[in-house]
Amino acid sequence: MSRRRSATLDAMALELRWGEPLLAEDLEDTPDDGHRYELVDGCLLVTPAPNLDHQRSLAGLYRLLHAACPAGHEVVLGPYDFKAGPSTVLIPDLIVARVDDLGRRRIERAPVLVVEIQSPSTTRIDRGTKRLAFEAAGVPAYWMLDPDTPSLTVLHLEDGRYVEHAVVSGDQPYEADRPFPVTVVPGRLHIRNE
Repeated sequence: MSRRRSATLDAMALELRWGEPLLAEDLEDTPDDGHRYELVDGCLLVTPAPNLDHQRSLAGLYRLLHAACPAGHEVVLGPYDFKAGPSTVLIPDLIVARVDDLGRRRIERAPVLVVEIQSPSTTRIDRGTKRLAFEAAGVPAYWMLDPDTPSLTVLHLEDGRYVEHAVVSGDQPYEADRPFPVTVVPGRLHIRNE
C-alpha cells in the first residue's frame, strides 16, 4: 500500500466514531483504491475489485438487458450506490430502476432488479448478507450470476421474502418476466472483444 493510500485510510479511520454503526455519510470520503466499500446495518463490507471473467459476464448481461429495457426504466452498471437506509449502502454490479428514481450519485428507492456477479471473494456475501439486505429493502427481483459455472439464480420477492424462482445453467434459457421480458442464457453472456 502506498503512503498516500495509507494516509487516506488512516485519516478516514480517525474520523469514524468508535463503537457506533457507520452511516451512509461515512462512506463519502472512502479512498478510490479499487475496493468496494458498502454498509449493511452500519457494518462496513470491503470487497476487492472484480476479475476479468466477472467483468465480461457483466458486460454481456448489461448489453442483453439494455437492448430489452422499456422506456421509463434504465439499466445501470456498478459501481452506483443503492442507499437502502441511513446505515445500509449497497453497490450491486447492475441495477435496473425506474428512471425517475435515479439520482446523480445514488438511488434511494428500491430498484426493480439488482444483479450480483459471483466471484470466489463475494459469493458468501452475495448469497447471504446482501441477499438479506436487498430483501429487507424491498427489491422485487434479485439475480445472482456465476460466470464460472455459468449459471443464473433468480429470486423474486413474495410476501416480503425472497423465493427461488429459477436456476438455469449453461445453454438453458431463462425467460424473465420481471422486470421486463428478456431471455437470458448464462452460457452466452461471457463476452470477449474479438
